[in-house]
Order: sequence, then structure tokens, then C-alpha cells
Amino acid sequence: MKLWQKDKDSLKEVSQFTVGKDGEMDLFLSRFDVLGSLAHITMLESVGLLTKEELITLSKELKSIYQEIENGKFVIEEGVEDIHSQVEVLLTRRIGEAGKKIHSGRSRNDQVLVDIKLFLRHEIQRSVEQIKNLFDILLAKSEEHKHRLLPGYTHLQLAMPSSFGLWFGAYAESLADDLITLHGAYQIANKNPLGSAAGYGSSFPLNRTMTTKLLGFDDLNYNVVYAQMGRGKSERIVAQALANVAATLAKLAMDACLFLNQNFGLISFPDELTTGSSIMPHKKNPDVFELIRGKCNALQSLPNEIAMLTTNLPSGYHREFQLLKEKVFPAFQTLNDCLSMTGLMLSNMIVKDNILEDEKYKFLFSVEEVNKLVLTGVPFRDAYKKIGKEIEEGKFTYSTKINHTHEGSIGNLCNDKIKANFESTLSSFHFEKPEAAIRQLLAL
Repeated sequence: MKLWQKDKDSLKEVSQFTVGKDGEMDLFLSRFDVLGSLAHITMLESVGLLTKEELITLSKELKSIYQEIENGKFVIEEGVEDIHSQVEVLLTRRIGEAGKKIHSGRSRNDQVLVDIKLFLRHEIQRSVEQIKNLFDILLAKSEEHKHRLLPGYTHLQLAMPSSFGLWFGAYAESLADDLITLHGAYQIANKNPLGSAAGYGSSFPLNRTMTTKLLGFDDLNYNVVYAQMGRGKSERIVAQALANVAATLAKLAMDACLFLNQNFGLISFPDELTTGSSIMPHKKNPDVFELIRGKCNALQSLPNEIAMLTTNLPSGYHREFQLLKEKVFPAFQTLNDCLSMTGLMLSNMIVKDNILEDEKYKFLFSVEEVNKLVLTGVPFRDAYKKIGKEIEEGKFTYSTKINHTHEGSIGNLCNDKIKANFESTLSSFHFEKPEAAIRQLLAL
């Protein structure tokens, strides 16, 4: 059902092709569509386009629909085009002609724009909460295992001593940087496009500052043409931030798969967190980490998929934008699942003791022996050659005791600094502002 159609409908095949998965994807937007409508009608009444009585009636019924959505009782009916039409159909069915007035001063273009911005803002907050949980696990594990050494590799060849404190802490700091890019994406998502209509504004005296405050946005997308140009751009920026987190998880997952391999044998997991083989009874496969790696590698392709869908489109709305929903909306849940499962696995990881006591790791300590000579006054190049010659002649001797004290080294992890940086970025999101605005909007 197209509420905007005149005397002719599209060919059935055309309608089916153009609607595509919109009904399924629009369910992600349902609660946000109602919130946008609540803010919009409040503004319409303030500029004289609705009566006070109409506002009260519409608000009451929109809140009823919102509750149906929260309770899982909301559906987009067969033949109804999208979430926007479904809400208007329900309003008109339940309260009559006043239901048709909610579209004054809006286009489906800015309606879906504000829905998406509200969705992105909400989902970023959910992901940030998951990132915080994993960050805390990583730092706790870093402190717990800071004295347990493990081999460090370059080119996948034995290189220098590392520690599990360094390893866990490295991924914590990586998430701290990822959070910075996610905050940038949040700032883009947290601007109000409502009132831009089809991308060229409206002759109605709309109060866009009012809807911005009602919805808890930090600011407006001021230029109405740019508000529409933001479709695709906002999703791409958010996708890149998600991809950064995914890249951190994928690398961690790959490390875990290697460390669990019997040839490395650095870690283990309880049997219930690994899987077996149908014919090899000894197998304990890291399927969880392999799936995290695969899912997160796929997430890293998301920014490019969005770019390819929207590259070189001129300003204004284009139907390709509809396809972005299928790419972006499920990505949040995929990432959140990967964050949650990574936390579960790391919380139960068993770290091996005294790994570097094995003689096969002795050459990890060659740099330590070079440095000892340098500290006695031997020039570095000469010390390097001396130790190199001893290795070649089979005369190399070493000690497994190391003393690294500079910032960020084995003996000085600087986890307090990493935590402070993370928490500084976290506090800059100010999630409490939109939360309070939405509570107030629903209470009006």
C-alpha cells in the first residue's frame, strides 16, 4: 500500500523488486520511526499545523504503538510499503483523519534519514558497552599474567621475549584507539536531518532546532541538501569505525588460533569451549576464534561495499540507498556477538607457565645478551657481531631473566595510562543526553 500513490499503481513485479527486503529491514527502525514522529508532531503543534487536541490524541496512540514494538507485537502488514506507512496506517485506522496529518512538513526521505540516525546512535552505544566489557577483561588479564613470558615473533620467526601482559594489553590499547574512531562516527550520527524533507526544505515554518532537542541530538544537519547527501556517508563512516574494531578482533582471533596450535602450545581452553573432529579423537579445534576471524574479516569489507553502492551518485536521493540497510543493520549484531564471544573465550583462557624455559626459545634472548655487552661499554655493532658469532659457532649462552622498565615494556605495562585514555574517550560520548531526551519525549 503506497499512501502517496495517485490513480495508478506500479506493476506488481516492479513493486516487488523495488521494495525488496525493506519490510524486514524496516523492523530495525520501527521504534525510531515512532520517536521521530513524536518529535515531529510536537513541533507541528508548536507552529500551528496541529491543534493541541490532535497532538494529545496522536501522541497517545504513537506511544501505544511504541509499546507494541517494545513488546514484540508490531508487524508491517502484507501490502504495506514500509515502516512509515505502517505507522500512519495504524494511526488513521485507530483515530481517523488526524492520523494523516503526521506527514505534514516531512518526506519519506528525511523520515528514513532520522530513523537511521537514531538507529545508528543507539547501536553505537550498544557496541561501545560491549567494547567496554572486553576492554576490562583484556586489562584484567594483562595484569593477571604480566609476569608470564611468551615468545614474540616477527615474520612468524622467533624474535624477542614478550609477555602475556603485553599481549593482552596490546589489544586493550587497540580497542582504545578503535573507540576514538567510533566516537567520531557517533558525532556524525548524532546530528538531526529531520526537516530537510526531500532534500530541499519546506515552505512550512518548521522548527528544526526544536526537534533536535526533543530527540537529544547534539546538533543539526543544517543544509538541507547536505542532510540528504549524508545518506550513505553516515553509514560508511560508521561502518569504517566498526571495521576498525573488527580488525582488532580478527587479529586477536588469529593469534589465539596460533597459540592454541600444538606446535606453539602457549595456551589452552576448557573442552566445552572447543570442538572436536568426526574422525580424529584428539582434536580440540578453535572454532569460536575461527568464526570470529571470518565474521570480522567480512565486517572489514563493509565500508568498501557501501562505497561501491554510493560512489559517484549525484546529490539528492537515489534508490540504491535502500540497499545500505541490508549491509549495515545486521553488522552491529555480528560485531556485538564477536565482542561477547571474544570476552567469553579470553575469560576462560588457560595460560601456560615457564614457556621460555624450553631451550628451543633460547635465541629469543640474543638481543638481551647484546644489550648486556652494550651496558658494559661495548659499541652496539661490535656487541651484535660478537653474539652473532657465538650463535653461529654454537657457543651462545643466555639468561631468561630480563629487566625492561621503559614505558609500555614487559616491566612497565602502563595499563593505568591505557585505561585513562579509554575512559576519557568513553566519557565524551555523553550517552546520558539522548537517553534523557528520549525518556522525556515518551513522557510528554
